[in-house]
Amino acid sequence: MPNYTLNINGKNQSVTADEDTPLLWVLRDELNLVGTKFGCGIAQCGACTVHLDGTAVRSCQMKVSLLDDVKITTIEGLSEDGKHPVQEAWKEIDVPQCGYCQSGQIMTATAFLNENSNPSEEEIREAMHGNICRCASYNRIEKAVKVAAEKM
Repeated sequence: MPNYTLNINGKNQSVTADEDTPLLWVLRDELNLVGTKFGCGIAQCGACTVHLDGTAVRSCQMKVSLLDDVKITTIEGLSEDGKHPVQEAWKEIDVPQCGYCQSGQIMTATAFLNENSNPSEEEIREAMHGNICRCASYNRIEKAVKVAAEKM
């Protein structure tokens, strides 16, 4: 099996994996970064969202062989102490119910707010549209994104 050096959360990590192994499984199974969740496996739910060079992507569909020169950020790398403005807003608004989708929601919101620091409610809804919350906490998610925008 090939060996890859990936830049994950600011550190170079060496992993051995088949070239078509999804990043999600490298993160979870090889590097024990389990904050990124498996949801659907077909890039439709958003639970596995991470950042590649600051862009939110679904890690369940990203082949490890394509990620050599990319900066990967997981929920664990967003903030060492959980004090990122989006994380703070999530706590302030008390967004999670079961919490399963929250790392993907937070990663999507963070990438979006880095691109649009003063979004409208419609822009927030559109940006977060691809992330599924089984508990239907969508109103609190949208409110937290707005609060996070103010904090950023």
